[in-house]
Amino acid sequence: MNNSSKINRRNAIKAMALSSTALAIPNLHSEIKPKVAPLKGNINHSVCQWCYSNIPLETLAKEAKSLGLVGIDLIGAEGWDTLKKYGLTSTMCYGDLEGKSTRDLTKGWCDTKYHEGLIKHYKRFIPLVAEAGWTNLICFSGNSRGIDNKTGLQNCVNGLKEIIPTAEKYGVILNMELLNSKVDHNDYMCDNSEWGVALCKALGSDNFKLLYDIYHMQIMEGDVIRTIRENKEYYGHFHTAGVPGRNEIDESQELYYPAIMEAIVESGFEGYVAQEFIPKNKENNGFDSLADSIRRCDV
Repeated sequence: MNNSSKINRRNAIKAMALSSTALAIPNLHSEIKPKVAPLKGNINHSVCQWCYSNIPLETLAKEAKSLGLVGIDLIGAEGWDTLKKYGLTSTMCYGDLEGKSTRDLTKGWCDTKYHEGLIKHYKRFIPLVAEAGWTNLICFSGNSRGIDNKTGLQNCVNGLKEIIPTAEKYGVILNMELLNSKVDHNDYMCDNSEWGVALCKALGSDNFKLLYDIYHMQIMEGDVIRTIRENKEYYGHFHTAGVPGRNEIDESQELYYPAIMEAIVESGFEGYVAQEFIPKNKENNGFDSLADSIRRCDV
């Protein structure tokens, strides 16, 4: 997802699967001592695995637990046992490997030719997410491929209405991610809050929300804090990263994350905020940067 790093979600999926374990293993989270002072508890912190796909999931899980994170984002069924071993939550689930179409950012709900496969896989996977004890499952609009925004929105409505009853039945929340089409994901349809909110309103279900990626929306529309305040009921999850570059959220980039986190807390949000930056600082596997980002966001 970051041009300069040559790393993206699609390329990281294979590495994530290889670094995970599907074996039933004992819960060891009580044996891990915290590395930082107790967090304030206003933000439920998480981290995206693909940003650390060069290390085993087990290593990331240990570090996440020691930093006080509650879970790890963008994990499919192949990694759930590892999360449970360390008392962590799959804060945003990926579709399983068998249903690879559910992980494809470009082939999504805005194009009807992908509906049959998406409906099949989501209907099969939603109950598995619930059975594992998780709540959030990601989805994507996909690329427009010449489809206009109005038609694409209606296509999304028509397709998603086929799976939302299943999500409602099992208590799973579908989260469509807002991604920028300017720098990282050319032609992606759900690239602004106005379009995404319109989709939420058209579907009218509490089991469909938007994943507001702060990095992506700063690139596309800015005005982050006001947008969060005005559309708070439609956002089910948040991602972070520095702009420009998708690296650390420190003073090297333009966003002031403590103020953004304050706005999220003030909105009454009780979901998860996941760090999704690619650390420039590679010492200690980039975990020093992760610890710093958690401190900055723990308001």
